[in-house]
Amino acid sequence: MSTCVSAVSNGLRKLWTPPVFQVRFRFHKDKIEAGPLKRRYGYTEQAISKGLLPHVKHEKHIPGRQFIPADNWTPKKALFGQNDYIDIFTGRIHPTKVLYDVPAYLRGFKGNEFQCLMRKQKMQKHGEIPWKYPSTWRDMNKRIGWLYRYLNRHTRTWSVYRSRMNS
Repeated sequence: MSTCVSAVSNGLRKLWTPPVFQVRFRFHKDKIEAGPLKRRYGYTEQAISKGLLPHVKHEKHIPGRQFIPADNWTPKKALFGQNDYIDIFTGRIHPTKVLYDVPAYLRGFKGNEFQCLMRKQKMQKHGEIPWKYPSTWRDMNKRIGWLYRYLNRHTRTWSVYRSRMNS
């Protein structure tokens, strides 16, 4: 029964299909009569974008930043450079020993990122970092592993340099 109905409906569709127009205006004359298209209806622009800006008397005043004079005697500024010549005057203490605000693994350290991370790992592995901040510890170890592989692939060995110097 359903096959008969579908066959009849398919036959009627082939015989005649209504035209479908998906246009807003069928004729140009109708479009012109409707007037210009309304865009951004209900929006009022706050900024003036045409020409020079006017001086509006009753507008709200936009305050600037409040001036705060710099205090040159804060502890950070007053004590800046106090230990720069400690090794010259007495010779008993190294300037890196006085860097109290720098982490211990960075005091007096000179090297690349891989060496710095290895030093940090060595100093913190028995502390609270691995169990208190496990994701930070894992990320640092992953970075060390990545740098290890990268440097092994991209760094030339000393024997290459030595052979070039001898020749």
